[in-house]
Amino acid sequence: MRVVVQRSKEASCKVDGKITGKIDKGMVLLVGFTEGDNEDTIKYMINKIINLRIFDDENGVMNKSINREDSQILSISQFTLYGDATKGNRPSYIKALSGDKATVLYDYFNQELSKLIKVETGIFGAEMEISLINDGPITILLEKE
Repeated sequence: MRVVVQRSKEASCKVDGKITGKIDKGMVLLVGFTEGDNEDTIKYMINKIINLRIFDDENGVMNKSINREDSQILSISQFTLYGDATKGNRPSYIKALSGDKATVLYDYFNQELSKLIKVETGIFGAEMEISLINDGPITILLEKE
């Protein structure tokens, strides 16, 4: 499982011109799955995301996690995180989990995450337009294999 975490001031997702998810201050998560990912992988990653200290404390030091009342998450499915372009110029997505399996894990990920914090989402498998004001910019890649 790979998750790109971006600290954001605001973000939104549109599908066919309609907003499917919108947040103010918080995180944008680009979420991808591979073979072998399961509920334990997701629980590990959720714990990592919720406790990731990338928000400033009163001294301007990144020492706080997203566990605050005013923060939200925009979760976007992103199979292209497993794109491999080491050979040639067209990425191979062989390592990305098939859509029928990935959608189940993605739904579970969002359900479990939403027990801890407000979560907005895109639409799995749709062509999405993501708008983001990255705060910092702060971008972290998390991976669990």
